[in-house]
Amino acid sequence: MKMKFHIKKGDLVKVIAGNHKGGQGRVLEILGLKNRALVEGVNIVKKHTKPSAQFPEGGIIEKEGSIHISNLMLVDPKTGEPTRTNRVKGKDGKLSRVSIKTKEVI
Repeated sequence: MKMKFHIKKGDLVKVIAGNHKGGQGRVLEILGLKNRALVEGVNIVKKHTKPSAQFPEGGIIEKEGSIHISNLMLVDPKTGEPTRTNRVKGKDGKLSRVSIKTKEVI
């Protein structure tokens, strides 16, 4: 089953709750079944790895950890401020996201 969320891959989002509140970045990936997202530069975790073909040295690698989608808010491209979104059917019958603040299609 495919879930529908208020954010998509590539969107600029702001973290509104949790340990990384105030952080901002692009969405790298949506983990639909877990209701989580990977955001660039936010929630950096350290992972210990064994030597492999990809990392012959092994060691500690820093990468993004996932954040629950409810803690993220879409940043309006026009104003640069976080905004809620609404889904509206267009003339072609497809749903599109509309900013609550500016009333414009995102």
